[in-house]
Amino acid sequence: MMKLLLMLLFLIPLSFMKSSFWLNQYIYFFIVFMFGLMFSFNYLYMYISYFLGYDLLSFMMVLLSLWICSLMLLASESIYSKNYYYNMFLLVMIILLLSLVMTFSSLNLFVFYLFFELSLIPTLMLIIGWGYQPERLQAGIYLLFYTLFASLPMMISIFYYYEKFHTLDFFFMHYDVNSVLLYICMNTVFFIKMPMYFVHLWLPKAHVEAPVAGSMILAGVMLKLGGYGLMRLMGIFLSVGSQINFIFITISMVGGFYVSLICLRQIDIKSLIAYSSVAHMGMVLSGIMTLSYWGMSGALVMMIAHGLCSSGLFCLANISYERLHSRSIYLNKGLINLMPIMTMWWFLFSCCNMAAPPSLNLLGEIMLINSLVSWSSWTMVFLSLMSFFSAAYSLFLYSYSQHGKMFSGLYSFSSGFVREYLLLLLHWLPLNFLILKSEFLVLWL
Repeated sequence: MMKLLLMLLFLIPLSFMKSSFWLNQYIYFFIVFMFGLMFSFNYLYMYISYFLGYDLLSFMMVLLSLWICSLMLLASESIYSKNYYYNMFLLVMIILLLSLVMTFSSLNLFVFYLFFELSLIPTLMLIIGWGYQPERLQAGIYLLFYTLFASLPMMISIFYYYEKFHTLDFFFMHYDVNSVLLYICMNTVFFIKMPMYFVHLWLPKAHVEAPVAGSMILAGVMLKLGGYGLMRLMGIFLSVGSQINFIFITISMVGGFYVSLICLRQIDIKSLIAYSSVAHMGMVLSGIMTLSYWGMSGALVMMIAHGLCSSGLFCLANISYERLHSRSIYLNKGLINLMPIMTMWWFLFSCCNMAAPPSLNLLGEIMLINSLVSWSSWTMVFLSLMSFFSAAYSLFLYSYSQHGKMFSGLYSFSSGFVREYLLLLLHWLPLNFLILKSEFLVLWL
């Protein structure tokens, strides 16, 4: 545990030095490789030191954070080539990565809360510092205040829990709390972070205004903080949850259907991908709320799958944006004539987004559908609608952007670079090959 933190801390002085783009990239991938070798296939807590340690859930989330941050660096070559405060960008990214690793590996609820809130600041700096439009300030304020709105009630409820039960260690938090108020105060911040329908309005705004690195970390890891927090805390709210969880499952199911319809009316590529995230994370939230074995394991699989798939789609959107300088779905047309290989990647990621085999999304959806239909057969109505419309908006995104007549105002163009194809391949490979070893992703709760 401490080895990983030391390696990440050594990256901080590197951000002040003038180093090559690829050297930074190799160092990040080396850290991911070294961390991957630590996997012991153990569902119990391991590598415990001080207040830090891993179980299967936190290990997979830390591995996802390291992988997405490495790919963020690979996607941000334009910041390096144009020298848009690249060293500052590296520093912000390292602080963000450190805060995420500490969040996922904390064994104490209060330490988890501290780093959970800390991860908000570097994300805000990424959006405001390297965003594209002046509206990024408004998007940053949305992100900040939506999260902070629910943070104070959570902090007070953590203090109350400690006063009553004299422990905040996850390992000893098995006292059943029979208080609806404490349930709402403790979990609202996670509902906002996921985000749940009704408190999701900050997400499309933040995604549209963020640079590619900001969109990747938001979609890939930041949304997973909400699911991770709920999975950790649902064990102490079993009696309350069994009574009122149906409210949040209903909101997520109906909201997921509405958001799928909203996706079909989007004219902004990044906005469409952001709204599809709300629908997918709605399924994850519903699965966790069933409090079942299938639901929890399915939520973990779906979070990893969504992190890789959504991040890859944002990379594709950025590749088009760097050439056409527009995110409009009506101007990004006929790209099959200009970049046929990139069209193949659009097709592959659109298939993953609609949960086509052999992607990890399919495994996640099957497990979540299993848990939700077992919980109530009525959920089948909205699950079938969400599955159908996810295929509809994924095909809409693919066919509108790749086929048709080219935009006549296009005056110069460059084909895809090897770096971009490598970036997409490193998203796609784990997304489609992890299903072969899916037994590693089954939680022993």
